[in-house]
Amino acid sequence: MNFLAARWLWLLLAVAGLIAAYVWVQVRGRRKAAVRFTNLALLASVAPKRPGWQRHIGAGLLALALAGMVVALARPLHDVKVPRRRALVVMAIDVSVSMKATDVAPSRLAAAKAAAEEFARSLPDSVQLGLVSFAGHANVVVTPTTDHVAVIQSIEALQLQEATAIGEAVITSLDAIRASGIGVTGSKAPATIVLMSDGTTTVGTPNATAAAEAQQAKVPVTTIAFGTDTGIVEYQGRTVSVPVNRPELADLASTTGGKAFTAETAGELEAAYRNISTAVGYTHEKREATTAVLGVALVLGLLAAAASLRWTSRLP
Repeated sequence: MNFLAARWLWLLLAVAGLIAAYVWVQVRGRRKAAVRFTNLALLASVAPKRPGWQRHIGAGLLALALAGMVVALARPLHDVKVPRRRALVVMAIDVSVSMKATDVAPSRLAAAKAAAEEFARSLPDSVQLGLVSFAGHANVVVTPTTDHVAVIQSIEALQLQEATAIGEAVITSLDAIRASGIGVTGSKAPATIVLMSDGTTTVGTPNATAAAEAQQAKVPVTTIAFGTDTGIVEYQGRTVSVPVNRPELADLASTTGGKAFTAETAGELEAAYRNISTAVGYTHEKREATTAVLGVALVLGLLAAAASLRWTSRLP
């Protein structure tokens, strides 16, 4: 925890001194009683019964309350997750035929749709969200908008197509970002491309060319490699293996300054999207927690008074 006025924390030494003094007084008083009454049977008959460890509760709570007040004087800071005021995210989703593989139940495409829809719901309303689908070519399905419901409805309507053009998806996403007028080099709003794919580029712009353009535009591409190495599909009467090309997607992310995720299950895909949502949709700010700490200290002080009255019939 950070503090705006950390010098006040030196007062914690005074609190520690009070605790030490309290312990010393308790030990000294016990020794005096032992010396004065050597006949323990007589002491038990003439001395009133006193509460045991409970009588120290008030003092302990008071010490905690004083420590809390000192911390409040130091003006503590804590991290708070707050929605970004302006940000732009383009989701690029692979709809190639390999996405009908059922190694992820009920299918890669169905799981991808569900996770992408949840991602759209998780973003702050202030984030502009666009949707690009890609297979043999890439299409802007929804231009960046704050209407996340429209994006969710469009995700549900995605259909399978042939081939895979990851590079084209990046170029098309960059075009959508530029067309929005925000999020490109020199602007105030951050822009990010989140690309999910299960395959390898087979047509269109090479990944390296697209990555270089994204790097120049200072738009990171975060990738999710989705699926397993055992995926298969039936295509034109043949059984075709459709393993995931993780290195290709990792290189794309690394070149552009994005992050690379892998997901072999629907749960892992949802977790990847949650991590991305936190990174692109929210920021962390330092906020002062003085009022909260002072409130806790006040409650502890009241509890200290109540405990002392309950077990010693006097205030601490």
